[in-house]
Amino acid sequence: MDLCHVPATREKGWYLALMAPNVKGPNYAWLDPSRLYCHPQALQDCLADLLQPFQGDAIDMVAGIDAMGFILGAAAAATLRKGFLAIRKAGHLCVQTEAQPYSDYSGRQKLMELRTDAISPGLRILLVDQWVETGGTMRAAIELVERLGGVVAGVAAICMENSEGGKWIQERYKCSHCVPPRLQPRFDQHQ
Repeated sequence: MDLCHVPATREKGWYLALMAPNVKGPNYAWLDPSRLYCHPQALQDCLADLLQPFQGDAIDMVAGIDAMGFILGAAAAATLRKGFLAIRKAGHLCVQTEAQPYSDYSGRQKLMELRTDAISPGLRILLVDQWVETGGTMRAAIELVERLGGVVAGVAAICMENSEGGKWIQERYKCSHCVPPRLQPRFDQHQ
């Protein structure tokens, strides 16, 4: 799809066609959304779809998960006129942090960190990442926010797969994603 072309009719998820499949092997995500971010209308429509369910909700801050969640998270924070908090992979923050181990989509064990002075008790946080595949990364972010006294106001991602971890998150938190129900099975099966 042309990065300048805007379809005459733009239904929810039209921009998903901009994503490209993995050509590098099993250590990479199965689909790359970065072309979607290059298309100005696609990025705007994706953000509108992600944030629509949270209109009128009390959100104090947006947190994005390292690394691609920084793009959507920062854009969502700017759209909502809220601050942005980066939840980082271990070893990147030079301040006091709280850490949480997790397994990512490839099954690799990792450690995530959050600065301890960013969240005060009761602060309502919208968590944003580009993808929730197994749910391990998002669940670690949820645990960090809640351990520091924050409240998870919602979870937003381009896609939330119906994996065991994805279902766990969707059963407990208000969630938003961009995949229309008719396409969800294809995303769940990585097609």
